[in-house]
Amino acid sequence: MLYTPPELLALLVVTAGVFVQSRIGIGYGLLAAPVLFQIDPAYVPGPILVVGFCLSTLMVMQSVQQLRWRRVLPAIIARAPGAGVGALLVQLLSQALLGVFLGLALLLATLLSWRAFKLRTTPRSLVTGGFFSGLIGTATGIGGPPIALVYQEQDPAIARAELAAFFLVGTLISLAMLFGVGQLGEEHLWLALKLLPGVLLGNSLSYLSERYWQINNLKPWVLLLSLLAALLPLSQGVSNL
Repeated sequence: MLYTPPELLALLVVTAGVFVQSRIGIGYGLLAAPVLFQIDPAYVPGPILVVGFCLSTLMVMQSVQQLRWRRVLPAIIARAPGAGVGALLVQLLSQALLGVFLGLALLLATLLSWRAFKLRTTPRSLVTGGFFSGLIGTATGIGGPPIALVYQEQDPAIARAELAAFFLVGTLISLAMLFGVGQLGEEHLWLALKLLPGVLLGNSLSYLSERYWQINNLKPWVLLLSLLAALLPLSQGVSNL
């Protein structure tokens, strides 16, 4: 399989995003989507979602012993109505106002979680996190941080397993929707196929790094990525007002 220089760059970006998500539980879409869009808009959303589905499948297979489907199920169910509200907001608000509104909401949640309270993994918080993940993910393409904030106090292995399960089902639903409206075709699958080696490489590098980089507390990493996820749509929205 031959690669052009832009395709090699895209493969490197995917590898880096997969590495981060394999270690922390989120970060692939947040880091990869903006760069891949600049390389070639055709990478977003179809191919990047196909790769994300493969990554989630691999992570679920690797962490099946830590995974409790019953606990993460409320978040998965709540994602659907959240996605519906997100789609409605896309229709009602301009992209600039939408970016400002969602960026401020996520920024407030991140700052409160950092300073004011500990967000525990309960059925109520899972429903809330799943709902807002669907809402923000549908409206901006960055849906990981709201649900990751719910898991920030959890054991890292459990958090990675259950976040992977959440993303696995959510990504599959998104792919089905794209296929249904004709936005997932053979050309998108070919682009995704050339990115798939990045899943294996990034995941393998993550496994090797565990010997040298131990993550015993997810909270600072989740808060950092959530802050970045809030600032991206917020800055874009302000600049477009």
